[in-house]
Parts: sequence; C-alpha cells; structure tokens
Amino acid sequence: MPSYSPDSLRRWPDVESAELFAIDAADRLLLDESAAARAEAPAGSLVVIGDAYGALTLGAADAGATDIRVHQDLVTGERALEANAERAGLTGAFRSLALAPELITGARVVLLRLPRALDELADIAALIAAHAGPDVVVFAGGRIKHMTVAMNEVLRRSFGSVDVTHARQKSRVLIARGPLAARDPEPRARPQAVPGLEDPITVCAFGGAFAGTSIDIGTRFLLEQLGAPDPDAEGDVIDFGCGTGVVATWLALRHPALSVLATDQSSIAVASARATSEANGVAGRVAVVRDLGLRSRPDASASFIALNPPFHTGAAVADGVAEPMFAEAGRALASGGELWTVWNSPLQYRAALERLVGRTRQVARNAKFTVTVSTRA
Repeated sequence: MPSYSPDSLRRWPDVESAELFAIDAADRLLLDESAAARAEAPAGSLVVIGDAYGALTLGAADAGATDIRVHQDLVTGERALEANAERAGLTGAFRSLALAPELITGARVVLLRLPRALDELADIAALIAAHAGPDVVVFAGGRIKHMTVAMNEVLRRSFGSVDVTHARQKSRVLIARGPLAARDPEPRARPQAVPGLEDPITVCAFGGAFAGTSIDIGTRFLLEQLGAPDPDAEGDVIDFGCGTGVVATWLALRHPALSVLATDQSSIAVASARATSEANGVAGRVAVVRDLGLRSRPDASASFIALNPPFHTGAAVADGVAEPMFAEAGRALASGGELWTVWNSPLQYRAALERLVGRTRQVARNAKFTVTVSTRA
C-alpha cells in the first residue's frame, strides 16, 4: 500500500529542477504549529488555502484529517496535489473548491500560506471572517524574507487577535483568532488609458492579480504594436495568460464584431478578467476560462494568439517557464495563424519561438521589451 513522505512530493506539472522544491520549512512549521488544533477539529472543518503542491493538505491528511477543503489559485497546484495524493494513497482525503463561501463555511481551522500581495491577503482574510465559525483559528505562515509587519495589520482588520510564533528555519507563522464582521471581497477597479482606444478601459482586479488595476509596461508595449486578427480566418482569437483581461477586452472593444477567448491558470486572474470584461460591456464577446496552458483547446483551432509570458514560477525566477507556453500556442495555432508575443529582450526568446511555433519576425523593440509575431507553417 502506498505511504506518504513529504520528501517524495513533486512539483509536476509545474517547472521542476534540482533547485526548486515542492515543500519548504514554512510548510513544515505550519503543520507543526497547527497540529494540536487540527487534532481537535471535527471532520470537514479543516480548510487549506495556498498550498503550493500539496504539502499542507497531504501532511494533514496523513495525520488523520478527512474531507479537507482546499483552494489553490493555480491549476498547476491542483494537478500537483492530485498527482502527489495518488502516489501516497490519499486521493479521497480532500476536495478542491473555489475561493468562495462554500470553501470557508463552518471552518474551525484554516492553514494559509501567506500570499505576497497584501490585497490578496486582505481578500482571503475577509472571506474567512465572513463565513468561518466564530471559533476559527487561522495559521498563516511563510518564509520570513517574504513576510512584512503589514501582514499582521491586514489580518487585524478581520480578526480580533493576531499572535506571532517564534521563527524556525527562516519561517514564521501568524495565528489569527476572533473573526470580525466582514463582507465578501469585491474586485478593485480603475480606469486606464490604453493605446488605440479613445476611451479608457476599466481594469478590475481581485487581490493578487498581476499588476492589479494597473497595466504593466510589457502589455502596454504589446498593445501599441498588436495587429488586427484576420476577420476571415477561422479559429479562436485568444488572450493567452490573460491576467486581468486587458488584452482580451482591448481586442473586443477595438474590433466590435470579434469574440475573444481569455485563458489563465490562475483563479484570481480568471475572476479579474471576467470582471474587467463586464465593466467594459464586452462580457458577451469575451469568454474567460481557467486552463493549464491551452489544454482545453484542440490542435490547430486558433487563428490569433496574444501572449505576455511570465518569467518566474511563484517567487522563484526559473528558466523554462515561457517555452511550454510557446509550445502550447504552436500546437493550438492553425496553419497561417499568428502568435504575438512581448518579452523582456535579454531573454532572447526568438530562437525558441522559431522552433516551437514558426517563422518569427521582430515587430518592435524598445529599451526593455521586444514584440514579435510568429506564424504557424
């Protein structure tokens, strides 16, 4: 019969290398600090939020917890948890849910990996305070290098007391009790002028969305150059790795007859992109889906893809993050389809784009970014 070992956890399908780990000291400290509370919690009252690859969920399940409710923002985290659970024989111990009241209702113990964005922490804390039981205890932990005193203050807006544990192996846990009256989080919104449109776009973002209600400079540079999808071409027009949905909304506003598919592996991004499309009156023509790459799209089914790829995984800068996205785009594009990409010039992605997609030409370059268009043969 399979047995669980935290040292056997894998990051797959996320990027894997000898320098990247599926469990760290903060995960171990969270499990140790919460052990007594978890032992007393009734079945079904444990919630885990932000578990990168399953270390918290499976550690708790191995200790006897059942019907654990789990929320992971990234699809890669969910898939890694499922795969790690299957190897350990713990598949039935948890269920994955959206960051919504169903996740939290009746919770007695919450294990939370602290997000780096304070707005994201504020959203999570407010949701817990609004829907957990009055005796809920939240164990929020992270690596000290990623923690700030401001995190304590954010938790105090939603909880009556916040205690701080002793540090261990450069990690620490905040323990919050006494939920205060709170409302479900709503997206923040701000109008932003954009190239090619007379009126500003209202950018909506839940806490933790990349660039928040701003538009990052790479996306702005891409919008300055972005060509028009061929109206006669068959196939999807896709905003790949859509973030808050700025590119998808821009395309729908600039081309009123166009329908756009926006995809991202982040649930925060998907919720933000939906809110952005709704705020700008194009929700009927922008479909937003949470997907691992473009796995839900058939081969050769897209005619036009716009992409601003990340260059990191979680808090770590890592090679190999963008290339799987290029390969997915190349698979999904039909013959003659175009991939428009903006990237940090020092990353020199052109050779990879030529190999994985097709003939690639430079459209524009400034001091920091390069925009290319790759055509599928």
